[in-house]
Parts: sequence; C-alpha cells; structure tokens
Amino acid sequence: MIQTWAMLVDAYRELNAKKLFWITLLISGLVVAAFAMVGLTEKGIKVIVWDIPVPMFNTTTIEPATFYKLIFSNLGIGFWLSWGATILAIISTASIFPDFVSSGSIELTLSKPISRLRLFLTKYATGLLFVTLQVAMFSLASFLVIGLRGGAWLPQVFWAVPIVVLFFSYLFSICTLVGLVTRSTIAALLVTVIMWLFFFGLNATDAVFVQLREQAVLREKALVTRVDNLEKRAAQRVREKRQAALDLDPAATPRPDDPVTPEDLDADNPRLPAQRQKLADERESVAKWSKWSRLFVGIKTPLPKTAETIEVLERVLISEAELARFRAPGDEEEFNVGERDDVRISGREMRQSTEKALKSRSLWWVMGTSAGFEAVVLLIAGWIFCRRDF
Repeated sequence: MIQTWAMLVDAYRELNAKKLFWITLLISGLVVAAFAMVGLTEKGIKVIVWDIPVPMFNTTTIEPATFYKLIFSNLGIGFWLSWGATILAIISTASIFPDFVSSGSIELTLSKPISRLRLFLTKYATGLLFVTLQVAMFSLASFLVIGLRGGAWLPQVFWAVPIVVLFFSYLFSICTLVGLVTRSTIAALLVTVIMWLFFFGLNATDAVFVQLREQAVLREKALVTRVDNLEKRAAQRVREKRQAALDLDPAATPRPDDPVTPEDLDADNPRLPAQRQKLADERESVAKWSKWSRLFVGIKTPLPKTAETIEVLERVLISEAELARFRAPGDEEEFNVGERDDVRISGREMRQSTEKALKSRSLWWVMGTSAGFEAVVLLIAGWIFCRRDF
C-alpha cells in the first residue's frame, strides 16, 4: 500500500510540474469567473455593468439558481470540461505509458516487489488524477458561484466529478492500450482523438434517427386523428342522407342504422382515400426509422457513450419542471415536412418527444455498457503489460 501511495504522490508531482496542468486550471478559473460575471435581472441578462434585454432569460421566466445551473451544465461541463479541458488532459496524459515503457524507468520500477498488474492499474489511476483534480476544483468554484450568485447551495454540482472522470476514462483506456502497443505518444493521441470523433458522430447520427422516428410517430398520430375525424363526419352525413331518403320513401334502402361501408365514406368525401394512403406511407416511415434507430442502438451498445454520459449531469442538476418553464423561440411554431405537405407538427412537441426518447435510455445502458467497454480494453492492455518483456 505504501508503494502504491508513493506512486500516486509521484504522479501528482509529475502533473504539478507540467505547464498544461496549470494552464488548464487557469482556464477553468477564467470560465467560472466568466459566468460569475453574468447576472439575471427583470429584463434580461446583466454582464458586469451592461444590461442585455433577453425575453427568454429574466427573473420572471427562470429562477437565478436554475439559470446558473444551466450555465454550469451547458457551458462549464458541456463545452469546457467535456471538450476543451478533455483535449488538454488527453495531450497531458497520452505520454504516461509510452514514456514509462520506453524511457527505461520501467526496469527500475519492476525491480521493486510490486506486481505488474498492480503497477499497471496504479499508473492508470494516476492518469485519471489529472481530470479528477481539474473537475474537483472547477466544481468547487462553481458551487460557490451558484450559491453566492444564484442563492442556492447545490451539492449535486459535485456529481460532475465522477461523471466527467468516467467520461474521460473511456478515452484514456483507449489511449493506454494504443500507447502500450505502439510505445508512441503521437499514435496514442491520434487514435484516441479519432475514436472520440467516431463516438461523437455515432451519437449525433443516432440522435438524428431518433428525431426522424419521433417526427414520423407524431405525423402518424396527426394523420390517425385526421382520418378518424373525416370518417366520423362522413359517416354522419351518410346517415343523414339515408334518413332524408327514408323520409321521402319509407321503403328506401339502406336504412340509417345499416353499417356504413368504406365505399360510402369515400363517396361522401373524396379526400379520404388520399389521406388513408398518406397514413399508410407514414406508418412505413415509422417502421423504417424505428429499424434504423434500433440498428444504431445495437451498434452503440458495446461502445462508450461519451456525449450521453455527460448529458447525465443535466438529469441530475435540472428537473423537467425547471426546463418546462422556458423554451427556445419557435417552440410554439408549427412546421411541415416536404413540399405541399399539410401535416403540421408542433415544434415543442417534437423536441420534447425526442428528448423523452433519448432520456428514457437507462443509466445502466449509458454508463454500465460504456464501463464494460473500458473494462475490456483495460483487460487487454493489462494482459499486454503483464506478458510483455520490457
């Protein structure tokens, strides 16, 4: 245990000596200071001494605590820690294993009474130390800003530490494996960034297919309602015509109580066949986009969900009730799809339906399967580390 602690302390000293560690920490402080300078007024947003009228963001539409939570989640975590700080962290930690196995320092370490697997896991943990310290300091500063400026002391902010570290660990496991195999920092860095972009693109494509599926579902519902209403009105008119004919001729058939056939409805309203065909086409669209969505879920299941892991923090910080209090401009607008298409959908309804579908995916699927991928990668990397003759 003393040996492990000594290695962790040594790793901290190594991080402390790196300029990127302090540069990242400085930028994190500037990000926190930036949103600490932003305030909320009755008319909009106040930046230091400048008032900016914003109908969407003011004290009448959103509480200050929710406002700062949104900034922390979207700007601090969604932009800075999950992109800017992560890139700097990958650059700083990509050399840990390549330098360790190539510089000759590994021979000195292996001469000590410590197992290779323990050594490997300890070095891996020291790589995560960079992000842990950065996120912890950023979360502490944000906690103080939200408390002092927003009037709400939210310990949930510190969930950012395990969530962001878990997100980074997916990438760092790939970096570790490639670094061990190639003994090249550049190769480890490039492969990690390429895989990260691949995961991001896969997630973006999946979100597009979910949106297209939900859009088709909403259009199908609108068409079902339309066809039902048209058929009910047509059936009512058919019965009224039968009753009028019966009043003139008691022997007239069919009687008002006789079943109304689809042919009767189509004869009364020539629009019905076209609407039924449109409904059938839309059901085919629902089946098609559902198939593509299931396919991408299947592809994503064994892979890390980098973006979705970060989005878990929003679930923890901001409730649906808080989000429902304000919407982006245009949410109430309706739009149609395709030229001369008279099926109109509410923008808010489609967005909410898409968000609900994405958030319905369990935390086990988002984090558990991602951690499973990381465990497999680490198992392979650990096996190589233990078996290789350095």
